[in-house]
Amino acid sequence: MRTAFIRTLTELAELDHRINLVVGDLGFGVVEPFAERYPNQFLNVGVAEQNMTGVAAGMALCGKIVFTYSIANFPTLRCLEQIRNDVCYHNANVKIVSVGGGLGYGALGISHHNTEDVAILRALPGMVVVVPGDPVEAELATRAVVDQPGPCYLRLGKSGEPQIHPAGVDFRLGKAITVRDGSDLCLIAVGGLLHTAVQVAELLSREGVQTRVLSMHTIKPLDTDAVLAAARETAAIVTLEEHSVVGGLGSAVAETLAESLGPKVPFKRLGLPPVFTSRVGCQEYLRAEYLLSVDGILKSLEPILDVVKSTR
Repeated sequence: MRTAFIRTLTELAELDHRINLVVGDLGFGVVEPFAERYPNQFLNVGVAEQNMTGVAAGMALCGKIVFTYSIANFPTLRCLEQIRNDVCYHNANVKIVSVGGGLGYGALGISHHNTEDVAILRALPGMVVVVPGDPVEAELATRAVVDQPGPCYLRLGKSGEPQIHPAGVDFRLGKAITVRDGSDLCLIAVGGLLHTAVQVAELLSREGVQTRVLSMHTIKPLDTDAVLAAARETAAIVTLEEHSVVGGLGSAVAETLAESLGPKVPFKRLGLPPVFTSRVGCQEYLRAEYLLSVDGILKSLEPILDVVKSTR
């Protein structure tokens, strides 16, 4: 996803010189094509994320479209006060890009685990929160946030996520993408777990469980119409996210379902527990530890699948 992002941003910067990229002395091996091609639109502020965000806000208030870029939680939680007060309060045209969302830097421990960011940033007034599920979505999301006025958060994976969508998929901020349809169960997924959701759905189809898969790439604003349609048209809804179950995609969908006057369906959030993990390892290992692998998700789905099958 990060390769698709920087390639797309480099293309767009040639057409719009307002686009600037500001980094916190990280991202080398990825950002060089942009820096070399547009040195006057690139700035490395050093290991100083608060300054990075303040500088970006000032540039944006001077008419620039500014992307801040760093890994894991450094461009988000480390400089949260500056995001809130400098960017969001002034509705500045700053696009915050985090690479390695969730457990992407799992082997580096909890200081590099990005597992509360969506919950915190979606609570900020004016912030748009986008979590692409594959390289196609990453490219289209980059183009979309350039055109979207005001603050945006773009959470990217870094682990060579496979392509799910055809190149011409219809991508609009705030509108979910139906990856596959079904009437028994609806899996709503974001980020790298979109591919996992597709794998789970394919296995369930062999058991006769027709599973709808929605890519909810925009968590704020949420596509409430797609959520409520799933509540009307499927027998159960499950959310999948590499993020704490508190405050992220699952919470956003739960809020929508709870406030709806429409039909109520069984609902389950699958994600990370709201704890600091003592486990250290690669992303794949940690996903398996927290039942976010294909096998782990299938196991977690057993109780809700029993309900689905009983409604037939």
